[in-house]
Order: sequence, then structure tokens, then C-alpha cells
Amino acid sequence: MKGTALWIALKSLRQHALSTCIAATSIALAGGLLMAVWILRSEAENTFARSTGGFDAVLGARGSQLQLVLNSIFHLEASPGTIPGDTALLLRRNPMVGRAIGRAIPIAVGDNYKGYRLVGTVKEMFEEHEYADGRKFKVLGRGALFDDDQKQALAGSFAAEKLGLKVGDTFQPYHGLTYVEESQHEDLYTVTGILEQSGTPADKVIWIPLKGIQNMDGHREETRGDISALLIKLKSKTAVAMLDPMFNRQGKDYTFAQIIPVMSRFFQKFGWFEKVLELVAYMVALSAAGSILAILYNSMHEKRREIAILRSLGARRGTLVMIVLFQSMGIAVAGIGLAFVFFSGVALVAAGLVRNETGVVLDLFTYHEVFIWVPIGMLLLGFFSGLIPAAKAYQTEVSRNLAPTT
Repeated sequence: MKGTALWIALKSLRQHALSTCIAATSIALAGGLLMAVWILRSEAENTFARSTGGFDAVLGARGSQLQLVLNSIFHLEASPGTIPGDTALLLRRNPMVGRAIGRAIPIAVGDNYKGYRLVGTVKEMFEEHEYADGRKFKVLGRGALFDDDQKQALAGSFAAEKLGLKVGDTFQPYHGLTYVEESQHEDLYTVTGILEQSGTPADKVIWIPLKGIQNMDGHREETRGDISALLIKLKSKTAVAMLDPMFNRQGKDYTFAQIIPVMSRFFQKFGWFEKVLELVAYMVALSAAGSILAILYNSMHEKRREIAILRSLGARRGTLVMIVLFQSMGIAVAGIGLAFVFFSGVALVAAGLVRNETGVVLDLFTYHEVFIWVPIGMLLLGFFSGLIPAAKAYQTEVSRNLAPTT
């Protein structure tokens, strides 16, 4: 009997293909949007927390902590200013600070090559530093690290891919962080290596010696020894209790920013937008439920004579209920399949945009519990949407609906 009910339900869905597709698409939009919102939020926050380049904090000029972190770690925004180039040495000489900081790597920014930032730093960044536990930056193929006193460059994997750079290529940087063709420097740099993809913001920039940025032609003489920031690896997380008040509350020249807390606050600012998208998804889901209910209810009304004939041929009321519920669940199942298609499209576009802007690689297709509870919720939505039409089919009177029509 169940097989017969399922066959009749599928036949009915095919007969009403247009309305079935509309209802399934509505459910798909709701489910796909919910999955996209949840996955993007959680994966982006977790990935950005892991993509700190192996550093715990940043020390830079007095200003916004968020701007300092975005500029120094994620290579976004403009630099809030510069600090003296000997800051790292001064920190080492301070007995309290020296014991707290495990590594302090200077960087300097201010130039680009066709829109991709040049970041000046020291070889310690690639020789000794680990951007993740047990993982150091690696140079692909026969490439090599730059020499600190030479006009050489290491290209991040993403920057090299987009710019078509390879070992041995030469290029002339442009002044500023925005590509303006008229602002080209006379300095000529040679690409000595391409970095292996790390999935961190380091992939989207071109690395050159610190002195290369500082001594670039056209830069002001009085600030040539300055740096944009110090990227800090702490020996102990408890050191924050000492460093934060030392620089942020007592001093006036520096800003000390913990990377993960700053980024957590950054994502919290967009919490309202996430709630709005969720609300939209729920409203679409309710609309989809109403569509299913209306489609099936009208179908039951139109087919009341057919239902009466089935009843007269021996079909039980329970069989009629099963037919209707199979139809509503069938629409839901089709919606679930389309929801994953919709989610995949959104995820691919979003991941591409994030990588283009930050160099961070989001893996939006790893398992997440939302992939389970959203389809379950959609099935329940389909089931409950079919209850009222099923009740109408159950209550269909044989004698009244088999009477001759005039």
C-alpha cells in the first residue's frame, strides 16, 4: 500500500511540475541561505583566528587596534603610522618586556606592485618563524630567500599567480598602497622565490627586504629608518597583562593589539547583519511552507472526486493521508537537494572574494552540524505543511463527491 501511495504522490508532483518547482525553490533558498550564513560566520571567524601568521600581537603607532591588526596581519586598510626602527632593540633591553616577547619581527609597508602590496621585513620571518605549529614558510622549486641588502623579492603564492610572476622576473614597484601607473619607482627588483601556499594573508603580498621599503626612492629621508609595526610572538599569554597597560594605558606613542580578541570584536560588530539574514531565511521558509500548504490544499480540492473514486475502490483513509504527506515530503526533499546547490554557489563566490581580498583560504565544505539540522528542519517543514491538506483528504466524503455533476 505504501508503494502505491508513493507512486501516486510522485505522479501528482509531476503533473503539477511548475508549482512543485516553485515550492521546492522557496525551500531551497531558505535552507541554502541558512547554511551559508552559519558556515560563513563560523568558518570565517575560526579561519581568521588561525590565520594570524603565527603571531599573538602587534605593536604599532598610536591609533586604532583594529586598523593596526588589519594592516599588519591581513594587509588591509592603511597603516596608522610608523614607529622608530629601533623599537625591537629597545624592547629587548627592557628586562620585563624582553622576558615576555619570544619574537618581534619588523615590517614596513607603503608600496605596491599593480595593486599587490609590498611588505618589507627581515629574513627571520622565513628562516625561523613558524606561521603555524611546526610549519614554516617554504620557497617553491629552485627559488631562494631574498638577501637583506639586495633588491630582491619573494612573491606570495596568490600574488604570484595573479601577477604571473616567476623566479627571475623583474618588476618596478609603485608608490602607495593603491596602484597608480604614474607613481612608479625607479627601483628594479628581482623575484628570487615563490612562497608555497600557506592559506594565510602572506600569500597575497610580495615580500622584500625591510631596507628596500625604507630606502625606496621618493620616501622621506627623516622617516626612512621607521617601521610600520612589530609582529610579536609572546613567550606566554600571561605577558599580555603586563604589555597591554604598559603601551595602551600608560604610554602615548604605541598601540599594543592582541590579534585574536581584536578580530573577535570585529566579527561581533556584524552580528546584527547575521541576524537579519537569518530572519530573512526564516521568513522565506515560512513562505515556502505556506506555498506547499496552498498547493496541496488546492490540489486536494480539485481532486476530491478522484479521491472519492479511490475510496470507493477500497483505498483506506490512511492511504490518502500518506499520498498527501509523500507529496509534501517530496517537495521538501527536492528543496534540500536544491538548497545544497544554492549553498555551494554562495560558498564558492564568498570564498573567492575573501581570498582575493585577504589571501585567507576558507574551507566552507568541511562537515558542520548545520548540514544535518537544516535538512531535518526542511523535512519537518514539509511534513507539517502537508498535515492540513492530508486532513482534508482524510475527511473527503465518498457519496457527496461521487454524485453526478450537472
